Amino acid sequence: MDQILFINACVRRQSRTERLARCVLEQLDGDILERKLEREHLQPLDGSLLEKRDRLLSEGTISDEMFRYAREFAGADIIVIGAPYWDMNFPALLKLYLEQIMVCGITFQYSDEGIPKGLCHAKKLIYVTTAGGPVYFNFGFEYVKTLAEQFFGIRENLFFKAENLDIAGNDVKQIMAEAEVAVRGLFPLK
Repeated sequence: MDQILFINACVRRQSRTERLARCVLEQLDGDILERKLEREHLQPLDGSLLEKRDRLLSEGTISDEMFRYAREFAGADIIVIGAPYWDMNFPALLKLYLEQIMVCGITFQYSDEGIPKGLCHAKKLIYVTTAGGPVYFNFGFEYVKTLAEQFFGIRENLFFKAENLDIAGNDVKQIMAEAEVAVRGLFPLK
C-alpha cells in the first residue's frame, strides 16, 4: 500500500480546492497522512532556526523534531498538494512548509559538481488548485514542479484545476463536476 502525504494549504471552510483534492485522494489506494498547514504553526526560517538546523545537520541529527516534515515528505510514495490559486501562486503557508522540507541530506543532496540529487521516495506529485478567475500563469505549480523535479527527484508531476469559479453567470457546480470527471478520468482504476 502506498503512503500518501496530503499537504493541505486550504484555509476556507468549504474550500473548492480541498474538495477537488479529496476527489484525487479518493482515486488513490494507500494510507493518507494529512498535514493541514493552518494547524501546523509553521514559522519562517529565521537566523536562529537556520543556525539550529545547520548545527543538527552537521551533527547528523536528522531525527530532531525540526526535520519531521522533511522526513515525512521524503518517505511518501505519493504526494498530493491542495493549494488555492492566490495571486498567480499559492498561500504563504505552503511556502513556509516548503522551507521546512528543503533539507540537504533528507529530501535532496548535492553532487560533487553541485547538482541537486533527489532523495525522496515519491514516484508522483499531484498539485490541485481552484481559482475564481482564469489560471493564466500558475507560478505556484511551476515552482513546486521545479523543486520536485530538480531537487526531490520526483519525475511525475500532475496538475488539476477548476477555474473561473467566481465569474458572474458561470455554473460553479458544472465547473467543479467537470474537474472531478477529469480527475477520475486520469485514475480509471482504483
